[in-house]
Amino acid sequence: MGQVVDASAGRISRRHFVAAAVIAACGRSASQENAGTAMIKPPADRSTARLAARPRVPSLQIGSGLKPLELTRGPRDGLIYVPAGYQWERPTAFALLLHGAGGSAQDVVANSGPLADATGTIILAVDSRLQTWDVLRGGYGPDVAFIDRSLEWAFAHCAVDRSRVAVGGFSDGASYALSVGLANGDLFTHVLAFSPGFALPPAVVGKPQIFMSHGTEDQILPIDSTSRIFVPQLRRAGYQVRYREFVGPHTVPLDVAKEALAWFSAAE
Repeated sequence: MGQVVDASAGRISRRHFVAAAVIAACGRSASQENAGTAMIKPPADRSTARLAARPRVPSLQIGSGLKPLELTRGPRDGLIYVPAGYQWERPTAFALLLHGAGGSAQDVVANSGPLADATGTIILAVDSRLQTWDVLRGGYGPDVAFIDRSLEWAFAHCAVDRSRVAVGGFSDGASYALSVGLANGDLFTHVLAFSPGFALPPAVVGKPQIFMSHGTEDQILPIDSTSRIFVPQLRRAGYQVRYREFVGPHTVPLDVAKEALAWFSAAE
């Protein structure tokens, strides 16, 4: 997933994303966002981390394989992988997966593409606008906007099962996925967080199911100050959490990735 860069290089350091932030976030509601109701227009304030895109009957068609989104003129864009056997008339599982700091969408697809075929899951991978996700640089904004734009593109091309829409990621990508996933539980039914370092949704909507994994020998984001704190807090807040610890460093073992995608794609 690329080199992991310490968040302290930006305007916000990980020490600010302490357990209290998770408790506070899980305790807030977002009734003003009309939880569970599809939004018609994009929110004007991207600092809310809210997404407007929603699955629908696609107006365009797409074939199997790896394709660029081509939404930007620069090098940082996005990729979509449509699994072998995909049929536009049969809605299928869909996962937005986010890279770690210093990584790219290409890293995500290289590691998850084969699993997409095995589980019949469409994988959307997007690049952060800069080296890592915006909230680590001071707040939600440009990355939320680009994710929304990318989802809109994907939903216009792909038949997506609304009961199986996930957001996931590794390291900084896992932290961002957990934060954005909790803020958009009326879109994402599942969150896949591989070795997250924080969760900081501006407010929470819905109750997505969560898969979280972490290595017991992680020296980048130590497990005792991250996942072992997050999991019980999320469960107390009413979230269903499937938690997987493994003996190893800051990584995503293949068997853990397989377990997460199989768990999500088989959901009913």
